[in-house]
Amino acid sequence: MNQERLLQVLLAPQISEKATFLAEKHEQVIFRVVSDATKPEVKGAVELLFKVAVESVQIANVKGKHKKFGRVMGRRKSWKKAYVCLKPGQEINFVDGGAV
Repeated sequence: MNQERLLQVLLAPQISEKATFLAEKHEQVIFRVVSDATKPEVKGAVELLFKVAVESVQIANVKGKHKKFGRVMGRRKSWKKAYVCLKPGQEINFVDGGAV
């Protein structure tokens, strides 16, 4: 895995009530990732960008919702998210901009 690819894998952190609950209880962080990302790429990207130790990664495909735009039925894009489980004692703080 080259470093340029790892810098492009993570798109954004997924901030929601569920993500906050997982971060507090299970030391997991949820990221939105590119659609062709693999588990080793996500693990390498998180370790490179945030300088934390990653225990495991689970990836889920989120299907786009069907929406009506006026009279036309449309569909939002499908996307991929990654649940990153950090090793005990590790934490990512997005407010300060990095690892604690």
